[in-house]
Amino acid sequence: MPPVEGPSGKSSRKDFRARPCPVCSKLSIERFKPFCSARCADVDLNRWLSGGYSVPVVELEPEDLAELAEIDARGDTDG
Repeated sequence: MPPVEGPSGKSSRKDFRARPCPVCSKLSIERFKPFCSARCADVDLNRWLSGGYSVPVVELEPEDLAELAEIDARGDTDG
């Protein structure tokens, strides 16, 4: 689909810059932005849905939380 020109003669859509696909590192295509293909977009979606992208969390015991609060109150950074 070609860019639509506004009254000033400039494109109303932002200029597209090809960047590396986050899945395979090939250049991205405007149609599948930021991916290079529908396949890479589906791979990324599967990673999100299966929990592949997650932030690791460390569960602390209540004793550990109390110790951290005590250290924070003292301003001690050496442990």
